[in-house]
Amino acid sequence: MKLTRRESKNRRHRRVRGKVVGSPERPRLAVFRSNEHIYAQVIDDSQHQTIVAASTLEPELKSSLASGANRDASVQVGKLIAVRSLEKGITKVVFDRGGNLYHGRVKALADAAREAGLDF
Repeated sequence: MKLTRRESKNRRHRRVRGKVVGSPERPRLAVFRSNEHIYAQVIDDSQHQTIVAASTLEPELKSSLASGANRDASVQVGKLIAVRSLEKGITKVVFDRGGNLYHGRVKALADAAREAGLDF
């Protein structure tokens, strides 16, 4: 029986989350991609706390973007999450692609965060 796209994504997500765990020294950079926006959070799993977050819904990004669902928007969110993380003293993270394939918007966000100074 062939899996649907949603079932495949959920299966990948469970597999990734079983292996990727954030710690205070190296929190988890989690990415969520919807049809219209992209979201990123830096999470300390031991405290169950979001340390830093960024998305295309934020006013400073939303006004400058034509769409929240393209690679340009992902690059801006990646840069913003990296800047905010570095301000909080976070330089190393583990990347959680959230069941998405490492391609397109997710890859663009990751590359932008790396270029802006995050290490993963």
